[in-house]
Amino acid sequence: MRLPNHPELFEQFTPKEIFCQEGSTGRRYPEARISVLYDLLNRVALDGQLRPSNQGEVGLAIEQLGQAALGDVIITDCGYTGYSYLSAVIYMGLDFVTRCSSGSFAAAQELFRMDRAGRSVVAQLWAPADQRQHLQDCGRRLQLTVRFISLRLPTGELEVLATSLLDEQKYPTEEFMALYGSRWNQETFYFLMKSRLELENFSGQSAEAIRQDFFSTLLLCNLETILIEPAQRGLTQQSATHHAPKGVNHAVSYHAIKHRLIDLLYSDTPVVEVIKELQTLFRSAPVSRRKNRKQPRPKPSVHRSYYFQRSIRKITF
Repeated sequence: MRLPNHPELFEQFTPKEIFCQEGSTGRRYPEARISVLYDLLNRVALDGQLRPSNQGEVGLAIEQLGQAALGDVIITDCGYTGYSYLSAVIYMGLDFVTRCSSGSFAAAQELFRMDRAGRSVVAQLWAPADQRQHLQDCGRRLQLTVRFISLRLPTGELEVLATSLLDEQKYPTEEFMALYGSRWNQETFYFLMKSRLELENFSGQSAEAIRQDFFSTLLLCNLETILIEPAQRGLTQQSATHHAPKGVNHAVSYHAIKHRLIDLLYSDTPVVEVIKELQTLFRSAPVSRRKNRKQPRPKPSVHRSYYFQRSIRKITF
């Protein structure tokens, strides 16, 4: 996340050099890293961290594992397939499902070489020599049993997942496509924060203002998820027989909460009345949700994209 050019932010976050095709421009800006442990099914942020961007995402993720409950399944992208991270997940009593790159573990590389979907292979992983002492000091295992699964995406590409869910009878291979697909909710959550809610349009330039904006945005997202649930249940029941079930329009719900948030948290207006008014607004403009809808996404030109962002796109805040 790019931060305003303020001396205090350069001190507390990571200065980043600005480069162009001719090299360094001699200018810098402060940069932060966001890491959120997100409940994919309930759409709730369980923990959020705002740190200097030179702090690695894997180290932050390991810190946040303590906010998960025993037995939870942690789903991550291919940046989180290192032995240290996987051993930390197991140490915390959790399970993992993570996407492998074509250059990761030998078992994953073999599945990519075979290029066949629906394969499930259990393999042993050993800690790298340069990590063993640290892992022993942390009480983590030096050997892990991991299951590797190959899946064929609708695009024709092969995807390989690594998981600690070893029982193929209890956790069938064909179910992992939908399971891993739920991780997209995390991507759309970051998009929501940075695009619709304009997190980087800060209310101040001090480090305290930056942190307040970040955590208040997390609070707003969680409140929206909780408050729309009754309206969403009602819309689901009303459209149960429809070809395209209806759902709450999130653009409407965020705008409604924006205008009544102070009343909800601070004013003398009874909370029940505020929530009742919000529920009416949530149900007022539902949207249809078509399953398996895949529209082509042509990449716009730079000028067209700039014009859209500058003149057309609507934001909530």
